[in-house]
Amino acid sequence: MTKTRSIIQLLFRTIIRLIIMTAPQHADSWYADSANLELTFPRLGDHIEVDVCIIGGGYTGLSSAIHLRDKGYSVALLEAEKVGWGASGRNGGHCGTGQRADQEELEALVGKDHARQLWQLGLEGVDTVCELIKRFDIDCELKQGDLHTAVKPSHAVALRAHVEKLQQDYDYPHIRYVEKDELETMTSSRRYLAGALDSAGRHLHPLNYALGLAQAAHSAGTKIFDDSRALSYTEGDKAEVITSEGRVTASFLILACNGYLEKLSPKAAGKIMPINNYMLATEPLSEELARSLIRDDVAMSDSLFVINYWKMSADNRLLFGGGESYTRKFPADLKGFVRKRMLQTYPELERTQIDYAWGGTLAITMNRMPAFGRLRHNTFYAQGYSGHGVPIATLAGKLLAEAVAGTAERFDIMASVPTPTFPGGTLLRWPGLVLAMGWYAMLDRL
Repeated sequence: MTKTRSIIQLLFRTIIRLIIMTAPQHADSWYADSANLELTFPRLGDHIEVDVCIIGGGYTGLSSAIHLRDKGYSVALLEAEKVGWGASGRNGGHCGTGQRADQEELEALVGKDHARQLWQLGLEGVDTVCELIKRFDIDCELKQGDLHTAVKPSHAVALRAHVEKLQQDYDYPHIRYVEKDELETMTSSRRYLAGALDSAGRHLHPLNYALGLAQAAHSAGTKIFDDSRALSYTEGDKAEVITSEGRVTASFLILACNGYLEKLSPKAAGKIMPINNYMLATEPLSEELARSLIRDDVAMSDSLFVINYWKMSADNRLLFGGGESYTRKFPADLKGFVRKRMLQTYPELERTQIDYAWGGTLAITMNRMPAFGRLRHNTFYAQGYSGHGVPIATLAGKLLAEAVAGTAERFDIMASVPTPTFPGGTLLRWPGLVLAMGWYAMLDRL
């Protein structure tokens, strides 16, 4: 009897181990190792009918689910891997105000009135993040402050003008220009000539934020399915989404795939370009060293076209992001790839150990403004956040829920911003982007 029990126990442990090994896992990163929730959702294996089907388990999809459930809609969410597996669980965790494009650019693009509406929606994006964190008691290291730094004299001039415009034309009191001598008391880096400190900006642990949203959506009644890649969908009065083992019929469909949309919707995919971005996490630093790098524990970034961005973790690791590539393949030496950029900012970390390095795929648009739109009256998408996804993707979920409910005015403020299709669509966008990014990278070096 004892021998039989032992064999059964061994078999059970082996089965569990095999399940864990084959189930989707988050990318190896400091975020994954410091995640405070382990959420497991089933694979879709049947035919279900709901009001709204969402494809994608990042911020856009999870926020959409929460706001749709608030309005009483039944919701199914399909994630190809594991909720928070993509950019939502790997990014820099910066949650800045406004839009990815500056207000000066937006005024030239859409006019002053529309630009002002976009500014207000950008502020609402940050507020929505904070409200969801408070409402659902999400433990994600939410902190305050965003310091953007100028690398070149021309960047410093532009940064001063940007700050003055927000203060004067947009009546925004939370941002101020930081002269070089003051900046040198705020960070040990001597690479930068000036800064703009936005006290209303936030930063957080991105994966724990995504997991908190997933738990909230699930608790509210969203049917969430991991490991359930949408292979295709058909449009009509009702949409039908096909996975390898099941299907979902829904009155409305939301495409929330961002950089992982691929061939699911060629028309929407032509407006975005997936690129890879990379991060590292150092060993835990002493409090003295951590405060010398970032005195006030704010999020920091610089003015290079291929931007560097960084912040401190709760355990005093420097989380530094920098460098891009434009194929699915990551650099062979990820630690060395990002470390070189970190040392250009903080050469005193030459002997600091790098404990983690990881990459992820995000989506950019040609003008860096997100692409919101409809493919049919009942099929919506939001994507292409271009590095500004924490607040704007969260806001997108709120606006998508409003549009589904028949109140699309605020969704249309975003959707009416021109987001050109890449020349040549998905076929030729890659070589064109590589040439353009190579040009801007050369300007960064100069």
